[in-house]
Amino acid sequence: MLVTPVPRVFQTLAERYDRAVFEPSDGPRRVRLTVREDPSWDALLADGGADLLPAAGTADATLTADARTWGAIAEDGRAAMRAYLSGRLEIRRNLHLGVGFLAATSGHVDPARLRFRMVETRRARLSTLEAGSGPPVVAVHGLGGTKGSFLPTVAALAGGFRVIALDLPGFGDSDKPLAAAYDARYFAAVIVDLLDALGIECAHLIGNSLGGRVALEVGMRHPDRAGRLALLAPSLAWKRQRTLAPLLRVVRPELGLIQFTPRSVVGTIVHRLIPGADNGWAAAGVDEFLRAFHTPAGRSAFYAAARHIYLEAPDGSNGFWPRLGELQADALFIWGRRDRLVPIAFARHVAVALPAARHLELDCGHVPQVERPRETHAAIRAFLRS
Repeated sequence: MLVTPVPRVFQTLAERYDRAVFEPSDGPRRVRLTVREDPSWDALLADGGADLLPAAGTADATLTADARTWGAIAEDGRAAMRAYLSGRLEIRRNLHLGVGFLAATSGHVDPARLRFRMVETRRARLSTLEAGSGPPVVAVHGLGGTKGSFLPTVAALAGGFRVIALDLPGFGDSDKPLAAAYDARYFAAVIVDLLDALGIECAHLIGNSLGGRVALEVGMRHPDRAGRLALLAPSLAWKRQRTLAPLLRVVRPELGLIQFTPRSVVGTIVHRLIPGADNGWAAAGVDEFLRAFHTPAGRSAFYAAARHIYLEAPDGSNGFWPRLGELQADALFIWGRRDRLVPIAFARHVAVALPAARHLELDCGHVPQVERPRETHAAIRAFLRS
């Protein structure tokens, strides 16, 4: 029987695998490596190594590129992130696992290289990725997202900052405690826990959507731990009447523990909400959302966090908008003109509450760091350095 030899580029990657950069925390995992129109191979990550096997069964993550791109990655591991960010390398099913494999096989030993770790904190174990050196910056993802949504940000800012992106509890590969509040106050305490665990006194914060709301809460509740705040389409308390509020106050998010919705049905709904969700970054983001949502604890966390966003009181002694006016940290708000989740009309309310805040409007939707990375990161870089 004719045996197809393992491509040399894949052998090179497997030989460079460094478990200190990334190692699956939940047992052996298969990463499928595919050259378009050629046989695929699986890298089995187990016992601290990466063994190459003929592709079989269902892989935990798939990495697909043409032969030229794989050759560039084998020659210089830094080419992997460039290929992924440019769309020449596709990662599906598990972004955490796929990017972790690429980071661990880069061949670079620079302490500032991209690396993954599970951080033990007071409230939960938090899955993080980080790169770079310099002033610390913590990036906080949106509702249903993961740290993977900040890969472009980590790549863009690592030249001058130590950028740490985390999975909030309940999302991605972090713990999903059933008794957690999953509101802004809880998540802000989690960020402080992370800073404590990493020995960081104060960090700049970047937050998208829910992550922006969390960054604001850190700034308001723990001003000594927050530097500057870059807020990308942050979720803010609604000023208009919320028609579903009476119902949501009664319905408990714990129902997510027993709900079972077929993956195909949830996927169809998500694809309708997110344009272009079959390709590139959006497709990888959908994969990450579905990966957590189809666990009972992940569903419950998602519902709880969404419920708190929707029900947050805008006014009153503990209302969001009066509290926002007391924020002391410098803040940059980046808005998407085509954002269907956080309308740009919120900007005028922020201008009233925080007259000194800076604003940038971009021709994009809800995730500026992915949709308009060059303009977004240039603005953030200038803001953090000014």
